[in-house]
Amino acid sequence: MIKFYGYKRCSTSKKAQKWLDDHGVKYEFQDLVEQPPKKEDLIKWMTKYQDRGLRYFFNTSGQHYRQQKLKDKIPDMTIEEAAEMMSKDGKLIKRPLVVGDDHLTCGFRENIYEETWL
Repeated sequence: MIKFYGYKRCSTSKKAQKWLDDHGVKYEFQDLVEQPPKKEDLIKWMTKYQDRGLRYFFNTSGQHYRQQKLKDKIPDMTIEEAAEMMSKDGKLIKRPLVVGDDHLTCGFRENIYEETWL
């Protein structure tokens, strides 16, 4: 079963959940603000999908991202440093983060979900 890390007050998370529900895709929901993914899991995912770059995992339009001026820091950041930050502040993670055995997506785009989760 896939794991859906979302935020109950996020419209993008709600759209993605509705899409999964409408297509009969089963998932387990976890609020990434109340309970962010573990650092070890983030390291594993960022390493496995490092071809996407660290920026892919960050909520670049979020207030916490801007407040910490991460745009300038990401190019020099290690996977471990990024995972440490995200495991302590789920609002830094681009949402929803959806993880399966062999797939991972950040954000919601219908065409990507069709390719990945159906």
